[in-house]
Amino acid sequence: MKQFFGMSQSGNLSEAVYGLNSPQFIMLLSNDDQFEMHVKALEQLFPGVPSIGCVGMSYQAQIVERGVGVIAFFDGVHAAANVLEQVSSMPVKYIERLEKDLRTVNASDRDTVCIDFCTGNDACVLTTICTSLRHRGISLVGGTGDAGKVSANGRVYRDAVAYALVKNLHGRVKTYKENIYHQLGNYRFIASNTDRANYILGSLNGKPAKQVYQDILHVTDQEILTRTFQNPFGKINGNDTCIISIKEVKGNALACFRQVNDSDVLILLELGDYRAITQNTIQQICRDFPRRSAIFSVNCLFRYKLFSERNYMQTYLRDMAALGCHAGLVGYGEHYNNRFVNQSMTCAVFE
Repeated sequence: MKQFFGMSQSGNLSEAVYGLNSPQFIMLLSNDDQFEMHVKALEQLFPGVPSIGCVGMSYQAQIVERGVGVIAFFDGVHAAANVLEQVSSMPVKYIERLEKDLRTVNASDRDTVCIDFCTGNDACVLTTICTSLRHRGISLVGGTGDAGKVSANGRVYRDAVAYALVKNLHGRVKTYKENIYHQLGNYRFIASNTDRANYILGSLNGKPAKQVYQDILHVTDQEILTRTFQNPFGKINGNDTCIISIKEVKGNALACFRQVNDSDVLILLELGDYRAITQNTIQQICRDFPRRSAIFSVNCLFRYKLFSERNYMQTYLRDMAALGCHAGLVGYGEHYNNRFVNQSMTCAVFE
């Protein structure tokens, strides 16, 4: 298989798809103002080709912030794209669509991956999707788009998750998750007074969450929102840690970008040597896949901001490009199998 990436900083879709011939699967990453127009135009240009899309920044050698990016797979891919609707209330109502698509592509754990773009309620969505995927051992990589809308096969949807099952006809596929944070000290908290619907973290070990965070890190209310780049929370999930970013201060509580539940066990994280960690990820991918045909990744918006502030973003893209054809999405939350995480990178590597 092969991967195509085209872009236009001005949002010119014709420029972005220039040179794309006979695609077998397409991802559209557009801006809020032009999204609906781009979805319609893309379907007219490539009728019947499975596609998913969302509002978000894209990248290959450089970031496309307000234009349009197109990532396409061809020459050895079998794909099916679809959507689960009503994700805020009842995504399981549409699960037969996914079951049918799994049969259509004859999905297997060795050569198939699920890629998804979601409008929200991510944790519930991932639990729903993975009830079907796990029976076949299929991995998932994806993320949350902006503006509350996604697309599938030429149609725009709200309150939905667009997904694609992508089968590599000429080799394996494997997913990875990169965490550039580690535990700070021995702090361990039990969450309480949470508001699941609004992602509010009220208390930690019985004390106001804002106060606990400030007492440990000695930061003001205004500094909390930028300090989360260095010190997010982490939720222990078996042998893994799911990163939880702070969105804003709500009185004495903290609003997060990921749902926190009463009795969740949280720790405090600190930024590690991200340059060394990204190099380790690259080396691991090279060991697993001596030959690579494509890499699709989702990088968190907060990672993008952190790397940009530290003049590392272009170096990071250049280093990832050494793996081969690498392209991806800047997301508002990252998906890795049944986990919804923040401030992470997830990716799918095709042999």
